[in-house]
Amino acid sequence: MTQHDAQLEADDFATEAIDIDRLAEQGYVIVSNFLPRSQCLELFQYAQQLPQQAWQQAGIGRADNYTTNTAVRQDKIRWLTTQQPLENAYLTMMDQLRAQLNRELFMGLFDYECHLAHYPPGAFYRKHLDAFKGRSNRILTTVFYLNPEWHDADGGQLVIYGDEGQVLETVLPEAGKLVVFLSDVFIHEVLKGARDRFSITGWYRLNASIGGLVDPTS
Repeated sequence: MTQHDAQLEADDFATEAIDIDRLAEQGYVIVSNFLPRSQCLELFQYAQQLPQQAWQQAGIGRADNYTTNTAVRQDKIRWLTTQQPLENAYLTMMDQLRAQLNRELFMGLFDYECHLAHYPPGAFYRKHLDAFKGRSNRILTTVFYLNPEWHDADGGQLVIYGDEGQVLETVLPEAGKLVVFLSDVFIHEVLKGARDRFSITGWYRLNASIGGLVDPTS
């Protein structure tokens, strides 16, 4: 795929629109068919063929507080960059969504960062928040799933909790599904899966830095 081909695909990426009103009302939204099957399969195959050295063990915390703790999370990640055409196409499409969210919800989202996530069989991510009020510039979390033919028995569900610990959603990680939620509101976790599970996790951020420099990524 050439850079030109990737840009063409980015312009034509989304197939099912996000319900902006629902996102504003409840703080999260689930889109079942955000991308066409062909696009999902291309991203899935790309993630599968990446060499082992392209991945790093995921950690928790930021900057000097960053550490790996496999008792909390066991996925491996690869940050997306504009240098790789397929990754750039996804980033371009998500930036178009950022512009839409700013236009319709006046959120002031400054940029977007994301990574591929690979959960090997048995891997999990314990309950956590993606941001803490007043201590992070992450505003909206996005999770996009890549695995075709994923069933309940395969596990790996995303569980989203309410403010009293009740289960709001149990999301099956099916290809093409996008989940968007407020990063500092919803505690969530990833359950153990029986198969290799691939997704793209990202965050829309504010520029909360000083002197015009964007805060570092996690």
